[in-house]
Amino acid sequence: MKHDIKDMALAGEGKRRIEWADRDMPVLAQVRERFAKEKPLQGRKMSACLHVTAETANLARTLQAGGADLVLCASNPLSTQDDVSASLVKDYGLPVFAIKGEDEKTYYEHIRAAIEHGPVVTMDDGADLVSNIHFDYPEIVKNVIGSMEETTTGVIRLRAMARDGALKFPVIAVNDAKTKNLFDNRYGTGQSTVDGIIRATDILLAGKNVVAAGYGWCGKGFATRCKGMGANVIVAEVDPIRAIEAAMDGFQVMPMAQAAKVGDLFCTLTGDINVIRPEHMQTMKDGAILANSGHFNVEIDIPGLEKIAKANRPDVRRFVDEYTLPNGNRIYLLADGRLINLAAAEGHPASVMDMSFATQALATEWVVKNAGMLEVKVHDVPDEIEDWVAKLKLQSMGIEIDVLTEEQKNYLASWKMGT
Repeated sequence: MKHDIKDMALAGEGKRRIEWADRDMPVLAQVRERFAKEKPLQGRKMSACLHVTAETANLARTLQAGGADLVLCASNPLSTQDDVSASLVKDYGLPVFAIKGEDEKTYYEHIRAAIEHGPVVTMDDGADLVSNIHFDYPEIVKNVIGSMEETTTGVIRLRAMARDGALKFPVIAVNDAKTKNLFDNRYGTGQSTVDGIIRATDILLAGKNVVAAGYGWCGKGFATRCKGMGANVIVAEVDPIRAIEAAMDGFQVMPMAQAAKVGDLFCTLTGDINVIRPEHMQTMKDGAILANSGHFNVEIDIPGLEKIAKANRPDVRRFVDEYTLPNGNRIYLLADGRLINLAAAEGHPASVMDMSFATQALATEWVVKNAGMLEVKVHDVPDEIEDWVAKLKLQSMGIEIDVLTEEQKNYLASWKMGT
């Protein structure tokens, strides 16, 4: 079995990590149990470009249980857990192409290895797999019946492809599912981003001025958790609605040019390019910390920072590079500007990924069941999948909710009943 991982000797620790995560993923476990009986993906070649973590391993196990012939590669050079990739190869017989810290050349070699598996279904986290198939493998495009996209950045790219008429097969925007973005993005990214920053720096958030660039679901989660730890949170936004929401949630709102002068810690969570630029960096305090929790390392203008810095000391602490500006002020860049929650920490907690990955698995089943019948566009996750995942998650948490009475159903369905 072809694979490319760091060290097979790490498999024992990886299996323990996978099994530990599985204890907190009861919804996905139920999906896996049914998939093992029904084999809805039997014989389907799949390629997945995802963060290779313990939680992802349990999704991979579920797809395998459903009969998929799966190959997995990393969706970010710094997000792989090497012990997990080793265990997936050794203990679960899954071809994995992922090494933490791999260079750009190796990263794309791994993506090509996943594509050359000849998938009819793909799964993406950032759309690198889908975009490479479209650009470089036209012979494979015609065989793909559908793809799942896990993250905001990927959905943005795929919707742009669809608008330009470049998208050649249907894609399911799993990121936009309520069972994903309301929980994974807000609670998962919020907590894991703080976790990654603290692991990398050992910073005390209480009393610090923390600047959150972006107030989407990820930004909301990060800002709320920093506030809960005693930070003074400032939000920088371009969307007027989100800016009003941030202000009404109790946060200061100001342009990045203004926030740059007072911030101690900056974190980008936008999915856009060059959110923090040299003109901002030149006004920052001595010791300002820059982190990114967006999918790609483009939100902080790193080439611009390197250009204006008079000195650079890499690895002053693990995942921390120091840049000295001409005025003598030092700026600390975390994890090469890559997504801090996976580069310096372990990513989202298993409990929240339970919903996201159950939704991923069920969306995959839905694509296979509807092969050839889906319009070539970016689709939302069907409501029935969302409802099923949410109900099972509530059950796993020991929470019961009310049910509408027939009278209430009739009232909501009628336009004739008034005051």
